[in-house]
Amino acid sequence: MARTLTKPSAMNFPTDEESRKFEKISTFIHESSEQASFFVANEIAELIRQRQKLGKNVVLGLATGSTPTKMYEFLVKFHKEEGLSFKNVITFNLDEYYPMESDSIHSYVRFMNEHLFDHIDIKKSNINIPDGTLDKEDVRDFCVNYEKKIIDAGGIDIQILGIGRTGHIGFNEPGSSLNSKTRIVRLDRVTRLDAASDFFGLENVPTKAITMGVGSIMAAKRIILMAWG
Repeated sequence: MARTLTKPSAMNFPTDEESRKFEKISTFIHESSEQASFFVANEIAELIRQRQKLGKNVVLGLATGSTPTKMYEFLVKFHKEEGLSFKNVITFNLDEYYPMESDSIHSYVRFMNEHLFDHIDIKKSNINIPDGTLDKEDVRDFCVNYEKKIIDAGGIDIQILGIGRTGHIGFNEPGSSLNSKTRIVRLDRVTRLDAASDFFGLENVPTKAITMGVGSIMAAKRIILMAWG
């Protein structure tokens, strides 16, 4: 069963504002992950087209992992077959392992290039991904600047999320503050175990990552969390 979040409906929610805000998450159930991925990709494409007509940019928060790959396939298809342009799109990725070389097979830079960026006409200057190659003393300034760039871009219009086995979004492990911003974090052992096969052993999985915070994510104008299974 595939699930995506959709806009709240007055019919489905109590009138109490606190209940709507904290207790009821609008859920849309699709027949398959492919249908759900198309649903999300189509919403993104429609927003891009609307903003293009107005001469404005779209700011997308993007995720990696197996969950959004089909959605990226649909976006590439829209570009190649329907002429959807991404020239007005600015992207901010959620996270990156630290340390991590950008050309590594495990790098989220490489993941995004292979699944999306290399196949569309997005401006390279509009792509933002946490930098796993930084010296440790430079990480804090980078994180502060990452937050500033999101604000300067006008904030994230649509934030795409998957969810990890520990319940993490981005690399915000359980216990992360609701107000947390982009920062370096230590990864939970379960998260590292889940990645072990990709890294050919737990000992090769980085123990840290740079991630947008829960507060960074919650500041987005719209959040779509996709979960298959």
